[in-house]
Amino acid sequence: MKRVLITGAAGNLGTAMRKKLAGWADEVILSDLNPISELGAGETFVQCDLADYDSVMALVEGCDGIVHFGGVSTENTFDNILNGNIKGAYNLYEAARKHGIKRIFFASSNHVIGFHDREALLDAQSEMRPDSLYGVSKGFGELLAQYYFDKFSIESALVRIGSCFPKPLNRRMLSTWLSESDLAELIKKVYAADRLGCTVVYGVSDNPSTWWDNKHAKFLGWTPKDSSEVFEQEAYLREEVVDSSDPAVRFQGGPFAKAGHFEDD
Repeated sequence: MKRVLITGAAGNLGTAMRKKLAGWADEVILSDLNPISELGAGETFVQCDLADYDSVMALVEGCDGIVHFGGVSTENTFDNILNGNIKGAYNLYEAARKHGIKRIFFASSNHVIGFHDREALLDAQSEMRPDSLYGVSKGFGELLAQYYFDKFSIESALVRIGSCFPKPLNRRMLSTWLSESDLAELIKKVYAADRLGCTVVYGVSDNPSTWWDNKHAKFLGWTPKDSSEVFEQEAYLREEVVDSSDPAVRFQGGPFAKAGHFEDD
């Protein structure tokens, strides 16, 4: 890769991927609403509001690929989600179209399918059942990506990220955990593929229990190497009390599925 744009570069995932992907591209453009002061070799920072069409248009110019982590990363007000995740996604794809960029790594979320029961094994063909306004916005982004592929041949990996932290934070994450190293390897595989199409990938490591099947993305050759199994005996996980009737335990989206409507809180 020559020139890659990483949006949301000041966030948790963006920060982690900067380190994991160091040296992968000749030049990396980092973008976020929040400033980044410490830059590594080959990195340039451009402050940008994704809801600002003209700013995004200038940001994307000259890039070869986009790794899109930007926008609101959890449940929020509709206005904030509208600007960061809906207008922002549209502006990014439209800028990609106008500047001839043909491949995007789109960080979607497991909250697109969060209202499926945990007993259900999902794949790329499973219906969207968002558990939040945030999940709805990621579903919009996936549909937008499909539209731009069908009409303009812009390829996208729609990566429904589970729980990407250094280690699982609770028992639910034993099933949804994605290591930072596995995520970085997936990004590389997305850009190494001869053909990508518009492909749903569940961002999850090789955990003993999981609710997601990546059979439709096997062509990428991505084989997660890490597993939540190494954390199973951690005291904070073994001692966590769960109630099988709790919506946070019944549904794949966990606490997002249990929470009330954000605008009513």
